Amino acid sequence: MGENRHIGILGTLVTVIILILLIILTNVDTSKMSYFESLSSKITIPVQTVFTKLKNKITGNSNFFTTQDELKKENENLAKMNSELQENLREYEVLKAENEILKEKMNLTDKYYQYQTISADVINKDISNYGSNLVLNVGTDDGIKKGMTVIADQGLVGYIVSTTNNTSKVKVITDSASTVSCNISTTDESVICKGTLNNNQELRVTYIPMNADLIVGDSVETSGVGGVYVRGIHIGTITEIITTTNITDRYAIVETAVDFSKLKTVLVIKNN
Repeated sequence: MGENRHIGILGTLVTVIILILLIILTNVDTSKMSYFESLSSKITIPVQTVFTKLKNKITGNSNFFTTQDELKKENENLAKMNSELQENLREYEVLKAENEILKEKMNLTDKYYQYQTISADVINKDISNYGSNLVLNVGTDDGIKKGMTVIADQGLVGYIVSTTNNTSKVKVITDSASTVSCNISTTDESVICKGTLNNNQELRVTYIPMNADLIVGDSVETSGVGGVYVRGIHIGTITEIITTTNITDRYAIVETAVDFSKLKTVLVIKNN
């Protein structure tokens, strides 16, 4: 404000000087007027131009700094809002995941209502070609015992092989040491499904009766024979049938219904 006032004073002085020059020029001989007009213009116009530019520059800088402060404050507000939105998004994702897990557990319980079950979360996985095990967040304190069948929404997972007070270990059906007595949808005969070393989503069907007519796409489920698994739990679907020169040596490949790499929630069946 002080600088603007000084500029105004200087402008006033220049104006007074110009008026005085004009008064003097009016008393000068008209024949010499053009010369004095030219001289006056050469003196006053540059002076006025300099002060005008100076005033504009000062005024512009003031506005520039004011705008910069406003932008800085606005950026700080936007950064704060963005941080709050990010935090709300993280909270939403957590609640969404928890809701999906609860929904899956409810669906599982409804689907297998005929069994007494205990809901559990998978807290650790060891799925490989050499061994396939899961660790659940339930144990003996929750009523879990060795030998209980473990299922998921899509079908059979495995059975409990060991427990602690708060955890339990599951041997899954794709483990190379695992065998399951099964029935195929197109035959009443029992076959054996065994884990393989080649793929942790495949089982090998062996001991196929000679008169059994297998078809790609057949559904495979537990037979209940052997006392390990309850009857009627879906295991998977036949994707390939391999014939040999000796019909007794033929076998089939079953793709498991459960995707063990994505497994999060299971049910443990109590009333085997």
